[in-house]
Amino acid sequence: MPGTDIAVTGLGLITPAGTGVEASWRGLLRGRSLAAPDPLLTGLPVDFSCAVPDFDADAVLGRRLSWRLDRFVHLGLAAARQAVADAGLDPDTWPSQRVAVVLGVGSNSLERYETAFRLLREDRIEDASPLSLPRSVPNMLAGEVGLDLGARGPNFTTNSACASGATAIGVARDLLRAGVCDIAITGGSESGRARGAAAFFGRMGALSQRRPPRTASRPFDADRSGFVLGEGAAVLVLERAADAAQRRAPVRAYLSGYGASADAYHFTSPHPQGLGAEAAMLTALADAGLEPDDIGHINAHGTSTVHNDVAESRALRRVFREPPPVTANKSVIGHTLGAAGAIEAAYTVLTLQHRTIPPTANLDKLDPEIDLDIVSGDPRPSSLNAAMSTSFGFGGQNAALLFRSP
Repeated sequence: MPGTDIAVTGLGLITPAGTGVEASWRGLLRGRSLAAPDPLLTGLPVDFSCAVPDFDADAVLGRRLSWRLDRFVHLGLAAARQAVADAGLDPDTWPSQRVAVVLGVGSNSLERYETAFRLLREDRIEDASPLSLPRSVPNMLAGEVGLDLGARGPNFTTNSACASGATAIGVARDLLRAGVCDIAITGGSESGRARGAAAFFGRMGALSQRRPPRTASRPFDADRSGFVLGEGAAVLVLERAADAAQRRAPVRAYLSGYGASADAYHFTSPHPQGLGAEAAMLTALADAGLEPDDIGHINAHGTSTVHNDVAESRALRRVFREPPPVTANKSVIGHTLGAAGAIEAAYTVLTLQHRTIPPTANLDKLDPEIDLDIVSGDPRPSSLNAAMSTSFGFGGQNAALLFRSP
């Protein structure tokens, strides 16, 4: 029911900033972009990305399971295991029928499909893996997590483009409020490091070609020219606050508000005034029963594209009048597409826990059209009790999540 807080009792994070919650948080606080040349993209006009370093799926998941799964499932499953362990839950003893899995994915696995389509074009069907479809379709992220953890409650993925991870968290919250489940494993995972993704986003003009790569992602900067492809996963374990208290589970934060909207304006460009973004933020505030002045930090969508950053800043100015300090994680870890909203939600929880706002990388000269207090240079200590994370995507999809300290 509205006004019912949902406890975040577990986190799992795998990002270009590091594997594991603490490693990823430390990497983010350094405030330096992790973009670098990517061997998978060699020869393309944009041949760099933000990759997860030193992630050995065979070692983490076992060779047989790793072979069967695709990269976006590798990352998501590993993050889900982390989150469940962090929450102190045991899949061997939990009420499996009451455990939901709701995860966001922005697209299919382009890398695997590229190989399969090449074999199809060359009339080499006999060489195609019989796993080409089941390892690559988006719903298998949730399906494989449920299978691995023995979670037998509602199980599905959400797709709202680059807002998918945030949408998944909001929908999982609604399932808990409605009493459909008692535990929700939620978040998102995606790897945009595929030649098709890099080529197609490049053709749209969405990717920055700035060199060196570490300077390319620069949200809110006057010289921004597009985003950098990334990969990663974040998973949150959500429970009703009363249930978390009953089992004496440590609570990292409370998810107090969720808002969603559609621009109904353009299939890729945001509304220039950010009207849909504004509506999602206002809905999240009303859902939480909070006023704009209660919010001490905004984790912005901040893609580093020309139109998105201006539209988002206009929406923030209208909602908050004097917006609180803002940061943009994509400046460091790149754009993780369907996972972005989940990763940024997890970082928002950590910001509240540590009372420290991570810096935005590469902010050399603030765009004069953007009137915001952007945290840059060094992390900023802050005594804050509530923070909002915003996510937007193609199709005019908007989502806002509001977290507060325990």
